[in-house]
Amino acid sequence: MAQFTEAEARALLEKVQKLSRADAIELSLTGTESGNIRWARNTVSTAGRTDNLALGIRSHFGRKVGATTCNEFDDAALERAVRRAEELARLAPEDPEYMAPLGAQPYRPVHSFHESTAGLSAEQRAQVCGESIAAAKAKQGVAAGFLSHNATWVALANSNGLWGYHRQTGVNLTVTVRTEDGLGSGFGTRDANDFARLDAAAASRIAAEKAIASRDARAIEPGKYTVILEPAASVDLLQQMVLQMDARNADEGRSYLSKKGGGTKLGEQLVDERVTIISDPRHPGAETGPWSADGRPQERRVWIENGVVKQLAYSRYWAEKQGVPPVPGPANLVMSGGTASLEELIRGTERGVLVTRTWYIRPVDPQTLLYTGLTRDGTFYIEGGKIKHAVKNFRFNESPVIMLNNLDALGVPVRVRNAETALTSVIPPMRVRDFTFTSLSDAV
Repeated sequence: MAQFTEAEARALLEKVQKLSRADAIELSLTGTESGNIRWARNTVSTAGRTDNLALGIRSHFGRKVGATTCNEFDDAALERAVRRAEELARLAPEDPEYMAPLGAQPYRPVHSFHESTAGLSAEQRAQVCGESIAAAKAKQGVAAGFLSHNATWVALANSNGLWGYHRQTGVNLTVTVRTEDGLGSGFGTRDANDFARLDAAAASRIAAEKAIASRDARAIEPGKYTVILEPAASVDLLQQMVLQMDARNADEGRSYLSKKGGGTKLGEQLVDERVTIISDPRHPGAETGPWSADGRPQERRVWIENGVVKQLAYSRYWAEKQGVPPVPGPANLVMSGGTASLEELIRGTERGVLVTRTWYIRPVDPQTLLYTGLTRDGTFYIEGGKIKHAVKNFRFNESPVIMLNNLDALGVPVRVRNAETALTSVIPPMRVRDFTFTSLSDAV
């Protein structure tokens, strides 16, 4: 990857700014180096590495904006890209919700770059793959998995004095182990900024153990059950709730945070008082970038405190219209928890269902935040504080708001990422009453 230092990135973006003939110009320069390895049926299927470098340009003429992207950086290519953005801006209609580019912003540094991840080699990726396959074979299982990592740097600049530079790394592992007869399936995942903190062997071992345990699943009647949701089972539902804490949607009556007759639920009790959800780009073990997509600084924010809605996200346009400070959406999702382990939550459950993972979650009713989805990769019946047997998977219809009102117990929060997870998340396993399973699924 063409790694630009902060000084080199600044020099390039200053050069591009000088080419501009527009009223204002916004620039973003991004470099990414990523690597991956994929395995299936206990053998490597693909492996690779990609490098990318891109310059994004947004030119403004009054309330008109045009954008283009280029990955060539000689003088002629840069000028062509700037002129193209200006041409598009002149052709564009005026934006009725236009906001001028930000001025200089007080970005505080975030330490989310780790050499252990940036320097991850093909040999190290292969070692993780080998450990995963060995864990599956030890249980007579068949492993499929994906390990990906990236190192990214971003520089922001505009003609109003904005400047920012940030480096970040991330690594993610997902593993599915099936029994040889295909009747059992288990899942494990790990996510981190720092590869040195990624316990890949544990994820594969857990997946293999659940695959064996989930064979011979029995059907039980759908209905309302006490459930224990592992973090990979609840993360996407929780993210849907937090990402939709938008003030405009609530003000305009299109949100679960809208009140009948007008107004919002800001300041009201929404969920169980044990629930506190924050976002913080500097949260230990879940560090993210120091600015939002539109360049506003990201700081620690409390969205829900002791069950009460404390904050909504305001775009710059809607904040100006409402006469309040703008607040970007969450940088990550960090939910409070308890001190219990997953095993202790199981021991404290007289009757219930352990859900390892959920997937294919889709909206049913945005105003109640009702979602439907499926369990998969290991669902188990609990009785007398012990896992008795595997059960066939379910389709569920549930709202994360109702789910968090039916909390029974919380465990120790962990970092997790799922198939559709957008935010870096730290959430606890949780025991929930009256979780609604609507039908059975034959999938494993």
